[in-house]
Amino acid sequence: MSVDGWHTLLVLGGIRSGKSEIAESLVADAPTVRYVATAPAGDPEDTEWAARLATHRARRPGSWTTEETAANPGRLVEVIAAAGPNETLLVDDLGGWVTVLLDPAHQPADDTATIAELAAAVRSSTARLVLVSPEVGLSLVPTTPLGRAFTDALGAANRAVADACDAVALVVAGQTTWLKPAAPAPAHAVPPAATSPEAEPSRGAAPQVATSWATAPRPAPDQAVPTGAATNRTAPAQAVPADLGAGDVTLPEVLTPAAAPLPAPATPEAPGTGDWAAPTMALPMIATGLVIQPGMELPMPDDYTGPQAVDRLATLDLPGAGLGVLEQVVGFAAATQGTSMPRPWDSVRVLLIQGDHEGGVSAGAAAGESARRARQARAGRGALARLAAENRADLQIVEAPTSAPIEDGPALPGDEVEAALRYGWRLAEQAADAGVQLLVLAACGAGAEAAAAAVLAATAGAEPPTVLGRVINEQGEIDDTAWMVRCAAVRDALHRTRRSPREAKDILAELGGGDIALATGVLLGATARKVPVLLDGPVGTAAAMVSRDLAGQARHWCLLPDHGGRPGVRLAAEVLGLTPLVNLRLDLGEGATALAALPLLRSALTLAATLPAHPSLGGSDDDGDTDTDDGRTDDEPDFAEPEPAGPGPTTIGSDEPVSPGRRAD
Repeated sequence: MSVDGWHTLLVLGGIRSGKSEIAESLVADAPTVRYVATAPAGDPEDTEWAARLATHRARRPGSWTTEETAANPGRLVEVIAAAGPNETLLVDDLGGWVTVLLDPAHQPADDTATIAELAAAVRSSTARLVLVSPEVGLSLVPTTPLGRAFTDALGAANRAVADACDAVALVVAGQTTWLKPAAPAPAHAVPPAATSPEAEPSRGAAPQVATSWATAPRPAPDQAVPTGAATNRTAPAQAVPADLGAGDVTLPEVLTPAAAPLPAPATPEAPGTGDWAAPTMALPMIATGLVIQPGMELPMPDDYTGPQAVDRLATLDLPGAGLGVLEQVVGFAAATQGTSMPRPWDSVRVLLIQGDHEGGVSAGAAAGESARRARQARAGRGALARLAAENRADLQIVEAPTSAPIEDGPALPGDEVEAALRYGWRLAEQAADAGVQLLVLAACGAGAEAAAAAVLAATAGAEPPTVLGRVINEQGEIDDTAWMVRCAAVRDALHRTRRSPREAKDILAELGGGDIALATGVLLGATARKVPVLLDGPVGTAAAMVSRDLAGQARHWCLLPDHGGRPGVRLAAEVLGLTPLVNLRLDLGEGATALAALPLLRSALTLAATLPAHPSLGGSDDDGDTDTDDGRTDDEPDFAEPEPAGPGPTTIGSDEPVSPGRRAD
């Protein structure tokens, strides 16, 4: 079980309710966990109590560390206050802590003051913190003074800590009910009188489903989006105006590549030329009532059709052991399509996000390289465009705001983070309206990988050098000096923000920047519209790490074909529970590897959708030589023979060569 959107959490429950197991599952994805045990050792003769403690210890993974605080009730406050932003703490439980607090051995003690100190430490904690406590509100009033003192102190502690925590859960018979925050409205629900992006839904009002973005009419899927006024951010200090976009929403043009023969020897490239010549639109602010906030309830893939589709593979007439790791693709497609017989994705769109980062994170990057790559893609050239053409995928290029040096200050102002999130959401929504069945998230930008490493360090507790890949310069050589500069920049940024909040939008503003914020919005919007996404590279996986704190459902709509050998992507995949399918060792830019693997994924879905069941399981067996209705025997192929061709190849359509003997569909 995994619930996202909180920083500090109190888990309440009765005896044997399962509260400890629930709390442990909530931090299971963390790389390391410090388990804070508060209960005293107890009477050596009490074998039942010793067995309970042993059961708790046996459940803890080997990577967890344990700290005992039973000797000093004030130690718990010290541990929480000293925990850093990259740490995860699990305190189990406050009942044992109150027992120690009221122990005569520690008297005289001011339990009220100590509880207040605990609540203050929880409120100011920068670590990810989970506390477990017995709920006394459902119990009988004890008949002894000591019992009443315990329940009074525990009740006071629960109330104080619950008030200090971001979220509170109550576990009853193994079932979790979230008491704080209350169940959030769906992400597409806005209050009737919302007048600003920051407005929150009224608790008593029924949510209204927004069918449009503010007053902007939604273009039809085949309607060309006009290239109207766009914000051209050329200087790092230039901010996106908060009132920009009050009218129609202008989105980048969708480009449809066509397969083309190999180009002639390279010649100097003229900007803005080629069959895809279209301006890349700068990121505007969108005027909308949509509120993107932690705890959004977005759709989940179907829990049943995925396993059903995988089980069905065992019945197919396959000559070997099956599809191997590609069974995951079938299960993923079935769950996201809501059917046990998923079909290959026919309509695919590649979203290329181009956004640079200034400062040390871009050390070793060639000036203007990402802009050149974007121009190249618009002109239908380069690896990404060629692979998109091979996969019959269209391409949309969007320019994210340039991110400021994170070692000196925030990467992006808060209002531009909001704009990027909503704009990414709108891009995904536009794709869904156009009938796109699969999004491929691509990115190019100086310093993007180091910014993603900073996000991973903040969200997963990783050390920057372990998640930052080697720097390859323009000559294809490893630049260790640039790598060290990038590591230092990420280190300084994490030190600068060590006491800053670790909420999703704070991380995007302080460390992530425009491209990762926009990618996060794409993932959230795709999740809201039930469109699966292929991730490929550090920007996409960093966005997935951030999106889980806004809507934990988003990662379940993501598929990672390949980690590309990048350590940050590997770590993010482990935390997110995404298993890379192949290891192609390609390094063609973010998004290109996913497109290179896409035909293989489609092949697996084609086999799953078209192969019959094995004859032993009731499938048809056409091994005989009986005549068919068309005069052919059953052992003849079911496809038509090609027409005789003259010398040289024939063609299908305008430019696709077909050799004699190739079937023309």
